[in-house]
Amino acid sequence: MITTDPVPGTPCWIDLGAPDVPAAAAFYGTVLGWEYEAMEGGEGGDGGSGEDMEGGMFRKDGKIVAGLGKLTETGARSAWMIYYSVEDADATTRAVEQAGGTVRVAPMDLGEWGRMAQYSDPLGGQFAVWQPGKDSGVELVDAPGSLSWTELYTSDAAAAKRFYGDVLGWWYSDMELPGGGGTYSLVTPAGLSEDRMQGGIMGMRAEDLTLTNGRPYWHPVFDVEDCDAAVARVTANGGSVQMGPDDAEGVGRLAVCVDPSNADFVLLTPEKP
Repeated sequence: MITTDPVPGTPCWIDLGAPDVPAAAAFYGTVLGWEYEAMEGGEGGDGGSGEDMEGGMFRKDGKIVAGLGKLTETGARSAWMIYYSVEDADATTRAVEQAGGTVRVAPMDLGEWGRMAQYSDPLGGQFAVWQPGKDSGVELVDAPGSLSWTELYTSDAAAAKRFYGDVLGWWYSDMELPGGGGTYSLVTPAGLSEDRMQGGIMGMRAEDLTLTNGRPYWHPVFDVEDCDAAVARVTANGGSVQMGPDDAEGVGRLAVCVDPSNADFVLLTPEKP
């Protein structure tokens, strides 16, 4: 379960870098029922123009569920970025470097709202952290139309577990997937009980990580009331499906999807008790 309680090591924010912000806003609005709220124009903190800062927030039932921004990094693919809450972004940065990761964006203040940084793990999986100030992150999770799980696909699950355990204090419990599908490692933040499991790490062959040419990647899982209906909206609006919809025992009905700009995400209708 993901909550809006910003305990260190838990997911607290997600945002999408998209080459076409209006198109992405329209797609996710249709698929997930999100309302898009563009940022006000004007000068940014770096002296940039409103056009340079193109982006805004997604809301569901009036509550912020994600961010959206213009993809500006040369050669980067459109993708969701997951942020994890930390008490000290600078200390986390040192831990990332000591554990063999790379700093992509050094810790920086975003006004009084908080402090952020972005990294790559030793195999190239990208993630970010948020040190809360006035803003602790998203306002709705674990409900239809919001983030309910986070997931890493990686070619070396053991190395990933060591890295994120060292950096974010996670602990793991492993489960064998049916049909010889391998091992799935469930993630729980340090000091919390298993009812606060928030994500998983899935080992895969590098050749199966086709979206990133073999590099690991994180993606969000979004709760939906009807997975099949949501998948139909994905395909009807220019997206595609990599897997599913399929039923997963003890989990629910899910599908792995990509949006029209090839950013990946999962849709899940949780299994009812």
